[in-house]
Amino acid sequence: MKELLKTLQIKVNDKTYLKDPETSDLGKRIVEHSIILINEIGFESFTFRKLGLKINSNESSIYRYFENKHKLLLYLTSWYWAWIEYQIVFETYSIENNVKKLEKIIEIVSKKTENDSKFSHINEMLLNKIVISEYSKSFLTKEVDIENKEGYFSIYKRLISRIKDCIVEVDKNYPYPASLASTLVEGSLHQYFLADHFPTITDCNEATKPTAYFSHLIFKTLNINLDE
Repeated sequence: MKELLKTLQIKVNDKTYLKDPETSDLGKRIVEHSIILINEIGFESFTFRKLGLKINSNESSIYRYFENKHKLLLYLTSWYWAWIEYQIVFETYSIENNVKKLEKIIEIVSKKTENDSKFSHINEMLLNKIVISEYSKSFLTKEVDIENKEGYFSIYKRLISRIKDCIVEVDKNYPYPASLASTLVEGSLHQYFLADHFPTITDCNEATKPTAYFSHLIFKTLNINLDE
């Protein structure tokens, strides 16, 4: 299983792109440098023209891969959630104890991001910063219901469902497992945002990590004592 997971590729909804960027050097450069540029200047200021200048390529060549920058953001954020799910599957497949499995999932979702050498053209640390600050812009749109029906958020929803299922395995009588799972995922992003920009309204900082907060929140909610 471990060797099989090492060979898996991260796949996102093919409607987010016109041509799969993973199939060419140019496509990988578009993804790599879009992450760098969005992190530098923000999504609002980001344009394909600026990206083209950064990678020394025509703006039109980028449009052959992505219809617009909204679809590019959907691609990047979908990739990120698929990568988080990949880590969960990889790191929990051999854990039989449901409480320990949930504890590991909380750690994976809420820990500080480190770069993954298996995907050399993607800087996961910078992508994490983009997801923290820009992810909501991918779904706070008039088209969100249409895009949801077309599966643009399927990976994100599948990740939360996977966490929800683990919560149910720990306590099948807890009445709000989906809400608790989505609180973990969304709340982790929010706590990192608060720590960076509004530190006076969060208890998370260098000494107290979001993982400690969410472990306490979830296991207290489920009446699980980890010290037992």
